[in-house]
Order: sequence, then structure tokens, then C-alpha cells
Amino acid sequence: MNATRFPRLLTGVVFAAALAGFAGTQALAAETGPREPVIVVSGEGHSATAPDMAILSFSVVKDAKTAREALSANNKAMSDVLAALKTAGIADRDLQTSGFAINPQYVYPDNSDGGNRQPELTGYQVANSLTIRVRDLAKLGEIIDSAVTLGVNQGGSIQFTNDKPDAVITEARKAAVADAIAKAKVLAEAAGVEIGRVIEISENAGRPEPMPMMRSMAKDAGAEAVPIANGENSYTVSVSVTFAIKP
Repeated sequence: MNATRFPRLLTGVVFAAALAGFAGTQALAAETGPREPVIVVSGEGHSATAPDMAILSFSVVKDAKTAREALSANNKAMSDVLAALKTAGIADRDLQTSGFAINPQYVYPDNSDGGNRQPELTGYQVANSLTIRVRDLAKLGEIIDSAVTLGVNQGGSIQFTNDKPDAVITEARKAAVADAIAKAKVLAEAAGVEIGRVIEISENAGRPEPMPMMRSMAKDAGAEAVPIANGENSYTVSVSVTFAIKP
């Protein structure tokens, strides 16, 4: 190749590449065009239903001089509680041990006079915690009463929930989208524009759960069964919706 032609050839290649890059940029700009005006709003929907299941949580706690004695007493009480629950119709799949602990118990002497007296071991405490799903709410008060009578003596809470809440969550979703549409119309009217097609809808991450209804579980010695009020569970869904603005 002629040496005098090489610089000219190189210059031609560089110019062609620059021209192609410019043409690509122009095409991209033409394809992208001006940004479409949009309205982005959030919506929230609620739906309520009566609970059909309760989750109980309680513990059997026993104290004794030795760990063995405390464990034996606890085992006896918890076995009685489990047997009563099964007799009441609670299935094995709805019974779950949620905690177990053996703790030494100490008496701490008064060292306010500057002494260095060591804590004194006085015994041991064994705690066994149980979580129960009760699917027949009509038996709930009776089950709590029986459990406390047989040995449950610490903790205790009730959370009302629903076994299959899909239908009520669907209603909450519909309400959330309707809420977003209503908000978008208000914003559009205030701005003197009109909303168009829906560009994007997204639901906030996380499965909607009922607002927890926690109640203290306690037994009135003069009552035949613990009175229970089920109330309602409210499910909430929130969404984000992007609307186009009509030209």
C-alpha cells in the first residue's frame, strides 16, 4: 500500500465511524422522543372479615430444688395439657413446642455494706412453651380454661386470624386500585388535565396480614369458661399506579 494513502484511509475510517455514531444518536433521540407526562399515585384498600382461627401461646413453668424435679413436674403438667387439648379435638399439626428452658434460681445477698457475698443457688425453673391453632372458635374459652386448670401458669396470648384469607385480600386489592383511580382523578382535575391509560400497577411487597388482635389469656376462678370476643380481622393492601395524561 502506498504510504501516502494510509493517513487518508485512516482519516476516512474515523470520519465514517463518527458519522455512524452521530446517526445512531439522532435515531435514538428520535425513538425516545419527549418524556410522556404521567400521574403516579398510591392507593390503599381495606377489607374485614370474622376470624375463623385463633393462635394461642402459653407456658408451663415449674420450680423445684433440683433440675430433675423441676423437669419431672413440668413434664407431668405439660403432658396433661397436651392430652386435654387432643381430647378437645386439637390435631397434632396444630400443636407446636415454641420454647424450652431450664434456668437456675439464685438469691442475691445484700452487699450494700461492702461485703462480697456470693449468690446462693436455691433451685431450678423449667419453662415449656406451646403454640396452638384452634380452628373451632366455639371451643376456645373451654380450651383455655382446661389448659390453665391442668398447669398452664405463665404468658398467654390470643391472636385471631383466618386460615384462607385469599377472598378478603382480593377485595382489599380491588379497593386499593379504586382508591388510586379516585386520587388520580382529583389530581388531574386540579391540574386541568385528564388521566389516560394505566401504564403500570405495582403492589407493595409482603403478604397482607390481619391487624393482630392480642388479648390477655387469664382465668377467672369463679367462671366456668374464659369469655372470648372474636371481633373482626382487617386486611390492608397498598398499590402504586402510574397513569398517562391525555394530550
